[in-house]
Amino acid sequence: MRLVGPSGEQVGIVPLAKALELAQEYDLDLVEVAANARPPVCKLMDYGKFKYESAMKAREARKNQAHTVIKEMKLRPKIDPHDYDTKKGHVVRFLKQGDKVKITIMFRGREQSRPELGYRLLQRLAEDVQDLGFVESNPKQDGRNMIMVLGPHKKKTEAMAEARQAQEARKAEAKAHPGRSQNAAETDETEETEEGAEVEAEAPAETEAPAEA
Repeated sequence: MRLVGPSGEQVGIVPLAKALELAQEYDLDLVEVAANARPPVCKLMDYGKFKYESAMKAREARKNQAHTVIKEMKLRPKIDPHDYDTKKGHVVRFLKQGDKVKITIMFRGREQSRPELGYRLLQRLAEDVQDLGFVESNPKQDGRNMIMVLGPHKKKTEAMAEARQAQEARKAEAKAHPGRSQNAAETDETEETEEGAEVEAEAPAETEAPAEA
């Protein structure tokens, strides 16, 4: 077999008995790393430590893995200005988080004969959030609804990284100014709780998260 030392150095081609002797001498495990090679390649290592480090790397990779989520926001063609601002705020937040947003205009009764109202509303919303997102799917009629999909300029991984940096900055601020930062943290926690309640009310934990108009 071809033997690789504990530091990655090439020991050379040695018989199995010699490899086992070296493994016992170094108090390490003899692990086959390339069974299909000719001759097979084995390495001297601490296999328990190797498994632990591999598991930690896989855990970190899953932690940083970005899942594309499509949120849904529902509006009426004749939506009240205050309600529009509220809905737009949710769309802004979703785009900042790196999520796509499916905008659904719901027509009822005679409103179905005025699709231009929905089209103008979707165009207005797209223009209002153009700094954060772009029209990925143009407005189209789907039965009694009109649908448009907005995609974020910022990738999900970038949004996650920025969120972690902001969290670390808050922790650093808390250590530097315990009293003041505690009040700020309580305020942030309250806002996050309220915001989480809004999202939970709008959208169940699914790939598409609906929000009632």
